[in-house]
Amino acid sequence: MLFEDLSLSKSIQKAVFEEGYIEATPIQEKSIPIVLAGKDLVGCAQTGTGKTAAFAIPIIHQLHRIVGSTKKAKVIRALVVTPTRELAVQIGQSFDTYGKYTNLTQLTLFGGVSQNPQVDALKNGVDILIATPGRLLDLHKQGFVDLDHLHTLVLDEADQMLDMGFVNDVKKIVKLTPKNRQTLFFSATMPIAIRELAEIFLTDPETVTVSPVSSTAENVEQRVYFVDKTEKRNLLYHLIKNENLSDVLVFSRTKHGADNVVKALRKNNIAAEAIHGDKSQNARQRVLEAFKNKEVGVLVATDIAARGIDIDQLPFVINFDLPNIPETYVHRIGRTGRAGNGGIAISFCSKDEKDYWKDIQKLIKVDVQTINDHPYPWHSGNPMSETGAPKNSNRSAGAHKSRKSTTSKQNKKRWY
Repeated sequence: MLFEDLSLSKSIQKAVFEEGYIEATPIQEKSIPIVLAGKDLVGCAQTGTGKTAAFAIPIIHQLHRIVGSTKKAKVIRALVVTPTRELAVQIGQSFDTYGKYTNLTQLTLFGGVSQNPQVDALKNGVDILIATPGRLLDLHKQGFVDLDHLHTLVLDEADQMLDMGFVNDVKKIVKLTPKNRQTLFFSATMPIAIRELAEIFLTDPETVTVSPVSSTAENVEQRVYFVDKTEKRNLLYHLIKNENLSDVLVFSRTKHGADNVVKALRKNNIAAEAIHGDKSQNARQRVLEAFKNKEVGVLVATDIAARGIDIDQLPFVINFDLPNIPETYVHRIGRTGRAGNGGIAISFCSKDEKDYWKDIQKLIKVDVQTINDHPYPWHSGNPMSETGAPKNSNRSAGAHKSRKSTTSKQNKKRWY
Protein backbone atom coordinates (compact mmCIF):
# COMPACT_ATOMS: atom_id res chain seq x y z
CA MET A 1 0.00 0.00 0.00
CA LEU A 2 1.22 3.50 -0.83
CA PHE A 3 1.37 6.16 1.88
CA GLU A 4 -0.79 8.40 -0.28
CA ASP A 5 -3.57 5.81 0.07
CA LEU A 6 -3.59 5.92 3.88
CA SER A 7 -5.86 8.97 4.25
CA LEU A 8 -3.23 11.03 6.04
CA SER A 9 -3.17 14.82 6.21
CA LYS A 10 -1.28 16.69 3.50
CA SER A 11 1.22 17.97 6.07
CA ILE A 12 2.18 14.43 7.04
CA GLN A 13 2.14 13.20 3.44
CA LYS A 14 4.63 15.92 2.55
CA ALA A 15 6.92 15.04 5.46
CA VAL A 16 7.03 11.30 4.77
CA PHE A 17 7.48 11.89 1.04
CA GLU A 18 10.53 14.03 1.76
CA GLU A 19 11.92 11.12 3.81
CA GLY A 20 11.59 8.91 0.75
CA TYR A 21 8.61 6.94 2.06
CA ILE A 22 6.51 5.75 -0.83
CA GLU A 23 5.18 2.33 0.12
CA ALA A 24 4.15 1.43 3.67
CA THR A 25 5.79 -1.56 5.34
CA PRO A 26 3.50 -4.42 6.46
CA ILE A 27 3.37 -3.23 10.09
CA GLN A 28 2.55 0.30 8.92
CA GLU A 29 -0.05 -0.80 6.39
CA LYS A 30 -1.87 -2.91 8.99
CA SER A 31 -1.47 -0.68 12.04
CA ILE A 32 -2.03 2.86 10.78
CA PRO A 33 -5.72 2.38 9.83
CA ILE A 34 -6.41 0.74 13.22
CA VAL A 35 -4.80 3.61 15.11
CA LEU A 36 -6.62 6.18 12.98
CA ALA A 37 -9.88 4.43 13.85
CA GLY A 38 -9.17 5.00 17.54
CA LYS A 39 -8.92 1.32 18.44
CA ASP A 40 -6.51 -0.29 20.87
CA LEU A 41 -3.73 -2.27 19.22
CA VAL A 42 -1.27 -5.04 20.04
CA GLY A 43 1.54 -5.01 17.50
CA CYS A 44 4.21 -7.68 17.27
CA ALA A 45 7.03 -6.78 14.90
CA GLN A 46 10.74 -7.32 15.02
CA THR A 47 13.44 -4.71 14.66
CA GLY A 48 13.75 -2.85 11.37
CA THR A 49 10.13 -3.23 10.22
CA GLY A 50 9.16 0.45 10.51
CA LYS A 51 7.33 0.05 13.81
CA THR A 52 7.92 3.58 15.10
CA ALA A 53 6.30 5.14 12.04
CA ALA A 54 3.39 2.72 12.46
CA PHE A 55 2.31 4.54 15.62
CA ALA A 56 3.97 7.97 15.29
CA ILE A 57 2.38 8.89 11.95
CA PRO A 58 -1.27 8.18 12.90
CA ILE A 59 -0.80 9.83 16.31
CA ILE A 60 0.48 12.99 14.64
CA HIS A 61 -2.46 12.87 12.22
CA GLN A 62 -4.96 12.56 15.07
CA LEU A 63 -3.44 15.29 17.21
CA HIS A 64 -2.97 17.65 14.28
CA ARG A 65 -6.67 17.31 13.59
CA ILE A 66 -7.57 17.87 17.27
CA VAL A 67 -5.15 20.67 18.06
CA GLY A 68 -5.08 22.32 14.64
CA SER A 69 -3.66 25.83 14.78
CA THR A 70 -5.04 26.57 18.25
CA LYS A 71 -2.94 28.80 20.44
CA LYS A 72 -4.34 27.43 23.69
CA ALA A 73 -1.92 26.12 26.31
CA LYS A 74 -0.51 22.80 25.21
CA VAL A 75 -1.24 19.66 27.24
CA ILE A 76 0.14 16.15 26.96
CA ARG A 77 -2.16 14.28 24.59
CA ALA A 78 0.13 11.40 23.59
CA LEU A 79 2.61 9.49 25.75
CA VAL A 80 5.15 6.96 24.48
CA VAL A 81 6.87 4.90 27.17
CA THR A 82 10.06 3.10 26.11
CA PRO A 83 12.80 1.38 28.13
CA THR A 84 16.01 3.21 27.18
CA ARG A 85 17.26 6.69 26.46
CA GLU A 86 18.52 5.66 23.03
CA LEU A 87 15.07 4.45 22.00
CA ALA A 88 13.41 7.54 23.46
CA VAL A 89 15.72 9.84 21.50
CA GLN A 90 15.10 7.94 18.25
CA ILE A 91 11.33 8.02 18.73
CA GLY A 92 11.46 11.72 19.49
CA GLN A 93 13.41 12.34 16.30
CA SER A 94 10.79 10.40 14.36
CA PHE A 95 7.96 12.52 15.75
CA ASP A 96 9.92 15.65 14.84
CA THR A 97 10.47 14.36 11.31
CA TYR A 98 6.92 13.24 10.56
CA GLY A 99 5.33 16.23 12.27
CA LYS A 100 7.61 18.98 11.02
CA TYR A 101 4.80 20.60 9.02
CA THR A 102 2.41 20.66 11.97
CA ASN A 103 2.49 22.87 15.04
CA LEU A 104 2.78 19.89 17.38
CA THR A 105 5.60 19.82 19.92
CA GLN A 106 7.27 16.83 21.53
CA LEU A 107 9.57 16.35 24.49
CA THR A 108 11.82 13.44 25.33
CA LEU A 109 12.31 12.59 29.03
CA PHE A 110 15.05 10.33 30.34
CA GLY A 111 17.26 9.99 33.37
CA GLY A 112 21.00 10.38 33.76
CA VAL A 113 20.90 14.10 32.96
CA SER A 114 19.71 17.23 34.72
CA GLN A 115 15.95 17.45 34.92
CA ASN A 116 15.87 21.26 34.79
CA PRO A 117 15.68 21.68 30.96
CA GLN A 118 13.04 18.96 30.83
CA VAL A 119 11.00 20.64 33.57
CA ASP A 120 11.22 24.00 31.78
CA ALA A 121 9.90 22.40 28.58
CA LEU A 122 7.06 20.75 30.46
CA LYS A 123 6.08 24.09 31.98
CA ASN A 124 5.90 25.60 28.48
CA GLY A 125 3.59 22.78 27.41
CA VAL A 126 4.00 19.88 24.98
CA ASP A 127 1.63 17.78 22.89
CA ILE A 128 3.63 14.56 22.76
CA LEU A 129 5.79 13.10 25.51
CA ILE A 130 8.31 10.29 24.98
CA ALA A 131 9.76 8.99 28.22
CA THR A 132 11.63 6.28 30.05
CA PRO A 133 9.68 4.94 33.05
CA GLY A 134 11.91 6.14 35.90
CA ARG A 135 12.24 9.79 34.91
CA LEU A 136 8.55 9.97 33.96
CA LEU A 137 7.37 8.75 37.37
CA ASP A 138 9.89 10.99 39.14
CA LEU A 139 8.71 14.15 37.40
CA HIS A 140 5.07 13.16 37.84
CA LYS A 141 5.65 12.75 41.59
CA GLN A 142 7.13 16.25 41.64
CA GLY A 143 4.01 17.59 39.94
CA PHE A 144 5.54 18.46 36.57
CA VAL A 145 3.77 15.82 34.45
CA ASP A 146 -0.02 16.00 33.98
CA LEU A 147 -1.56 13.05 32.12
CA ASP A 148 -5.22 13.95 32.72
CA HIS A 149 -5.71 15.05 29.09
CA LEU A 150 -4.01 12.03 27.53
CA HIS A 151 -5.56 10.71 24.35
CA THR A 152 -3.11 7.95 23.34
CA LEU A 153 -0.69 5.82 25.36
CA VAL A 154 2.01 3.81 23.59
CA LEU A 155 3.98 1.09 25.38
CA ASP A 156 6.91 0.44 23.07
CA GLU A 157 9.39 -2.45 23.32
CA ALA A 158 7.20 -4.03 26.00
CA ASP A 159 9.22 -7.23 26.15
CA GLN A 160 12.39 -5.26 26.80
CA MET A 161 10.72 -3.27 29.58
CA LEU A 162 9.73 -6.58 31.15
CA ASP A 163 13.30 -7.91 30.86
CA MET A 164 14.69 -4.72 32.44
CA GLY A 165 12.36 -4.96 35.44
CA PHE A 166 10.10 -2.03 34.53
CA VAL A 167 6.83 -3.92 34.74
CA ASN A 168 5.77 -2.36 38.07
CA ASP A 169 6.69 1.11 36.83
CA VAL A 170 4.63 0.54 33.70
CA LYS A 171 1.64 -0.52 35.78
CA LYS A 172 1.97 2.67 37.84
CA ILE A 173 2.11 4.79 34.69
CA VAL A 174 -0.99 3.17 33.22
CA LYS A 175 -2.93 3.92 36.42
CA LEU A 176 -2.04 7.61 36.02
CA THR A 177 -3.76 7.84 32.62
CA PRO A 178 -7.46 8.29 31.80
CA LYS A 179 -9.45 5.07 31.46
CA ASN A 180 -10.89 6.15 28.10
CA ARG A 181 -7.46 6.48 26.52
CA GLN A 182 -6.38 4.68 23.35
CA THR A 183 -3.60 2.20 24.14
CA LEU A 184 -1.05 0.86 21.67
CA PHE A 185 1.15 -2.01 22.76
CA PHE A 186 4.22 -2.88 20.68
CA SER A 187 6.64 -5.71 21.34
CA ALA A 188 9.22 -7.63 19.33
CA THR A 189 8.18 -10.88 21.03
CA MET A 190 4.95 -12.02 22.67
CA PRO A 191 5.73 -14.28 25.62
CA ILE A 192 2.91 -15.20 28.00
CA ALA A 193 3.79 -12.42 30.44
CA ILE A 194 3.47 -9.81 27.70
CA ARG A 195 0.12 -11.18 26.53
CA GLU A 196 -1.16 -11.07 30.10
CA LEU A 197 -0.15 -7.42 30.43
CA ALA A 198 -1.87 -6.60 27.15
CA GLU A 199 -5.10 -8.15 28.45
CA ILE A 200 -4.92 -5.94 31.54
CA PHE A 201 -4.05 -2.66 29.82
CA LEU A 202 -6.04 -2.80 26.57
CA THR A 203 -9.73 -2.89 25.70
CA ASP A 204 -10.87 -5.15 22.82
CA PRO A 205 -7.57 -4.64 20.97
CA GLU A 206 -6.85 -5.44 17.37
CA THR A 207 -3.78 -7.64 16.91
CA VAL A 208 -1.19 -7.17 14.18
CA THR A 209 1.69 -9.59 13.72
CA VAL A 210 4.22 -9.25 10.93
CA SER A 211 7.61 -10.72 10.15
CA PRO A 212 7.40 -13.65 12.57
CA VAL A 213 10.26 -13.69 15.02
CA SER A 214 11.57 -16.92 13.52
CA SER A 215 12.22 -15.29 10.15
CA THR A 216 15.53 -13.71 9.18
CA ALA A 217 15.90 -11.13 6.45
CA GLU A 218 16.68 -12.64 3.06
CA ASN A 219 19.26 -9.94 2.31
CA VAL A 220 21.34 -10.87 5.37
CA GLU A 221 24.08 -13.41 4.63
CA GLN A 222 24.60 -15.62 7.67
CA ARG A 223 27.84 -17.37 8.57
CA VAL A 224 29.00 -19.43 11.54
CA TYR A 225 32.50 -20.16 12.85
CA PHE A 226 33.06 -23.07 15.22
CA VAL A 227 35.82 -21.76 17.45
CA ASP A 228 37.51 -22.57 20.74
CA LYS A 229 36.05 -20.38 23.48
CA THR A 230 39.50 -19.09 24.46
CA GLU A 231 40.24 -18.09 20.87
CA LYS A 232 37.18 -15.94 20.18
CA ARG A 233 39.00 -12.65 20.64
CA ASN A 234 41.77 -13.87 18.38
CA LEU A 235 39.24 -14.79 15.71
CA LEU A 236 37.48 -11.44 16.04
CA TYR A 237 40.74 -9.55 15.55
CA HIS A 238 41.70 -11.89 12.68
CA LEU A 239 38.47 -11.11 10.81
CA ILE A 240 38.54 -7.37 11.45
CA LYS A 241 42.16 -7.04 10.40
CA ASN A 242 42.43 -9.57 7.53
CA GLU A 243 39.05 -8.77 6.02
CA ASN A 244 39.29 -5.01 6.69
CA LEU A 245 35.91 -4.91 8.44
CA SER A 246 34.49 -1.62 9.66
CA ASP A 247 31.11 -0.46 10.97
CA VAL A 248 30.86 -3.67 12.98
CA LEU A 249 28.33 -4.29 15.75
CA VAL A 250 29.54 -7.05 18.09
CA PHE A 251 27.20 -8.72 20.59
CA SER A 252 28.49 -9.85 23.97
CA ARG A 253 26.41 -11.75 26.50
CA THR A 254 27.68 -9.75 29.48
CA LYS A 255 28.74 -6.20 30.29
CA HIS A 256 32.07 -7.42 31.65
CA GLY A 257 32.67 -9.43 28.49
CA ALA A 258 31.91 -6.41 26.31
CA ASP A 259 34.46 -4.30 28.19
CA ASN A 260 37.10 -7.02 27.88
CA VAL A 261 36.60 -7.32 24.12
CA VAL A 262 36.98 -3.55 23.75
CA LYS A 263 40.18 -3.53 25.81
CA ALA A 264 41.65 -6.30 23.67
CA LEU A 265 40.78 -4.54 20.42
CA ARG A 266 42.20 -1.23 21.60
CA LYS A 267 45.50 -2.89 22.50
CA ASN A 268 45.79 -3.67 18.81
CA ASN A 269 44.93 -0.15 17.65
CA ILE A 270 41.34 -0.90 16.65
CA ALA A 271 38.93 1.91 17.54
CA ALA A 272 36.28 0.17 19.65
CA GLU A 273 33.74 1.19 22.28
CA ALA A 274 31.30 -0.66 24.52
CA ILE A 275 27.67 0.18 25.19
CA HIS A 276 25.79 -1.46 28.07
CA GLY A 277 23.72 -0.77 31.15
CA ASP A 278 26.63 0.21 33.39
CA LYS A 279 27.46 3.17 31.15
CA SER A 280 25.82 6.49 31.95
CA GLN A 281 23.15 7.74 29.58
CA ASN A 282 25.42 10.51 28.33
CA ALA A 283 28.30 8.10 27.78
CA ARG A 284 26.07 5.68 25.85
CA GLN A 285 24.78 8.48 23.65
CA ARG A 286 28.29 9.73 22.92
CA VAL A 287 29.46 6.25 21.99
CA LEU A 288 26.45 5.68 19.74
CA GLU A 289 26.96 8.98 17.95
CA ALA A 290 30.66 8.23 17.47
CA PHE A 291 29.76 4.88 15.93
CA LYS A 292 27.16 6.41 13.63
CA ASN A 293 29.68 9.07 12.57
CA LYS A 294 32.27 6.34 11.84
CA GLU A 295 34.65 7.70 14.48
CA VAL A 296 34.53 4.22 16.04
CA GLY A 297 34.80 1.18 13.80
CA VAL A 298 33.61 -1.48 16.25
CA LEU A 299 30.77 -1.20 18.75
CA VAL A 300 30.48 -3.98 21.34
CA ALA A 301 27.05 -4.16 22.94
CA THR A 302 24.85 -6.21 25.20
CA ASP A 303 21.34 -7.06 24.01
CA ILE A 304 19.52 -4.55 26.21
CA ALA A 305 21.71 -1.62 25.15
CA ALA A 306 21.64 -2.65 21.50
CA ARG A 307 17.84 -2.47 21.30
CA GLY A 308 18.25 1.30 20.92
CA ILE A 309 20.65 1.11 17.98
CA ASP A 310 18.96 2.13 14.75
CA ILE A 311 21.38 2.46 11.83
CA ASP A 312 20.16 1.86 8.29
CA GLN A 313 23.55 1.11 6.76
CA LEU A 314 25.17 -1.30 9.18
CA PRO A 315 27.03 -3.91 7.13
CA PHE A 316 28.26 -6.33 9.82
CA VAL A 317 26.86 -7.95 12.94
CA ILE A 318 29.01 -10.42 14.87
CA ASN A 319 27.65 -12.68 17.60
CA PHE A 320 30.76 -12.93 19.76
CA ASP A 321 28.62 -14.87 22.24
CA LEU A 322 25.60 -16.82 21.03
CA PRO A 323 22.35 -15.91 22.79
CA ASN A 324 20.66 -18.60 24.88
CA ILE A 325 17.27 -17.49 23.56
CA PRO A 326 16.91 -18.31 19.83
CA GLU A 327 14.62 -15.35 19.11
CA THR A 328 17.34 -13.01 20.33
CA TYR A 329 19.53 -14.21 17.46
CA VAL A 330 16.90 -13.00 14.99
CA HIS A 331 16.71 -9.59 16.65
CA ARG A 332 20.49 -9.27 16.71
CA ILE A 333 21.10 -10.00 13.06
CA GLY A 334 18.11 -7.82 12.20
CA ARG A 335 20.38 -4.86 12.96
CA THR A 336 21.97 -5.36 9.55
CA GLY A 337 20.33 -5.64 6.15
CA ARG A 338 17.92 -2.78 6.88
CA ALA A 339 16.27 -0.25 4.60
CA GLY A 340 16.89 -2.43 1.55
CA ASN A 341 20.61 -2.78 2.21
CA GLY A 342 22.48 -6.06 2.35
CA GLY A 343 24.34 -7.27 5.41
CA ILE A 344 26.51 -10.03 6.83
CA ALA A 345 25.82 -11.73 10.17
CA ILE A 346 28.71 -13.74 11.63
CA SER A 347 28.36 -16.03 14.65
CA PHE A 348 31.07 -17.57 16.84
CA CYS A 349 30.07 -20.93 18.31
CA SER A 350 32.19 -22.58 20.99
CA LYS A 351 31.62 -26.13 22.30
CA ASP A 352 29.64 -24.93 25.31
CA GLU A 353 27.29 -23.05 22.95
CA LYS A 354 26.52 -25.90 20.53
CA ASP A 355 23.06 -26.46 22.06
CA TYR A 356 22.29 -22.77 21.60
CA TRP A 357 23.21 -23.08 17.92
CA LYS A 358 21.00 -26.14 17.51
CA ASP A 359 18.05 -24.21 18.94
CA ILE A 360 18.77 -21.25 16.65
CA GLN A 361 18.84 -23.50 13.60
CA LYS A 362 15.54 -25.12 14.59
CA LEU A 363 13.95 -21.70 14.85
CA ILE A 364 15.23 -19.99 11.71
CA LYS A 365 15.25 -23.08 9.44
CA VAL A 366 18.08 -21.62 7.36
CA ASP A 367 21.12 -23.49 6.07
CA VAL A 368 23.69 -21.13 7.57
CA GLN A 369 27.05 -21.11 5.84
CA THR A 370 29.76 -22.78 7.92
CA ILE A 371 33.25 -21.28 7.59
CA ASN A 372 35.78 -24.06 8.19
CA ASP A 373 38.92 -22.37 6.92
CA HIS A 374 40.11 -20.21 9.81
CA PRO A 375 43.00 -20.37 12.31
CA TYR A 376 41.05 -21.08 15.50
CA PRO A 377 38.79 -24.16 15.10
CA TRP A 378 37.72 -26.50 17.87
CA HIS A 379 40.82 -28.47 18.83
CA SER A 380 39.20 -31.90 18.83
CA GLY A 381 36.17 -33.59 17.38
CA ASN A 382 34.05 -32.58 14.42
CA PRO A 383 31.98 -29.51 15.34
CA MET A 384 29.78 -29.88 12.30
CA SER A 385 28.76 -33.42 13.16
CA GLU A 386 28.25 -32.57 16.82
CA THR A 387 25.93 -29.65 16.08
CA GLY A 388 24.25 -31.03 13.01
CA ALA A 389 25.57 -28.11 10.96
CA PRO A 390 26.52 -28.91 7.35
CA LYS A 391 30.05 -28.76 6.00
CA ASN A 392 29.07 -26.24 3.40
CA SER A 393 31.97 -23.87 2.96
CA ASN A 394 35.69 -23.38 3.27
CA ARG A 395 35.37 -19.70 2.41
CA SER A 396 36.59 -17.04 4.80
CA ALA A 397 34.30 -14.25 5.94
CA GLY A 398 35.55 -11.48 3.70
CA ALA A 399 33.05 -8.76 3.05
CA HIS A 400 34.24 -8.19 -0.51
CA LYS A 401 36.27 -11.21 -1.56
CA SER A 402 37.53 -14.54 -0.28
CA ARG A 403 40.93 -14.91 1.28
CA LYS A 404 42.63 -18.15 2.23
CA SER A 405 43.33 -18.37 5.96
CA THR A 406 46.38 -20.05 7.42
CA THR A 407 47.15 -21.80 10.64
CA SER A 408 50.77 -20.64 10.72
CA LYS A 409 52.40 -19.67 13.99
CA GLN A 410 52.24 -16.05 12.93
CA ASN A 411 48.48 -16.14 12.57
CA LYS A 412 48.07 -18.20 15.73
CA LYS A 413 49.98 -15.65 17.82
CA ARG A 414 47.89 -14.28 20.65
CA TRP A 415 47.07 -10.59 20.38
CA TYR A 416 45.68 -9.82 23.80
